[in-house]
Amino acid sequence: MIEFNIPGLGEYALEHLVMDVNGTIAVDGQLIDGVAEKLASLRGQLTIHLLTADTHGRQTVIDQQLGLTAVRIQPGGESSQKAEFVQKLGSEAVVSIGQGANDAAMLSAAHLGICVMSAEGLAKEALLASDLVAPTILSALELLEKPMRIVASLRR
Repeated sequence: MIEFNIPGLGEYALEHLVMDVNGTIAVDGQLIDGVAEKLASLRGQLTIHLLTADTHGRQTVIDQQLGLTAVRIQPGGESSQKAEFVQKLGSEAVVSIGQGANDAAMLSAAHLGICVMSAEGLAKEALLASDLVAPTILSALELLEKPMRIVASLRR
């Protein structure tokens, strides 16, 4: 669990990290360098969940690289499927990371939504639904390793 207090927003007790795959931790179906190591360092604090439509058909390889099994999102209604996943975990205990339009509802549903800039771009819907923007997935994951950075950015 990662715990911190943001003045003006309150207590955060994060237990789950929910992430999109393509565009967020992978580009063109290839895991971004350094992501596996960052996720390994967070595993002791957070349960990690990957959500994907497997656009590039390489999720089995990414699952093997990370030692995880991603949840496959069905075509149609992807945004609502991702939000429902977060809600079933208990939104108050979830931090989510994404960058696509179909990530917006997930980012909004999570207690903390972080969108990342990506080689695939950043959808305006994701930007507007997030609490915080990070320039890369690695910097987003570093925020979770050093949560006082989150506090510094979001305090009121």
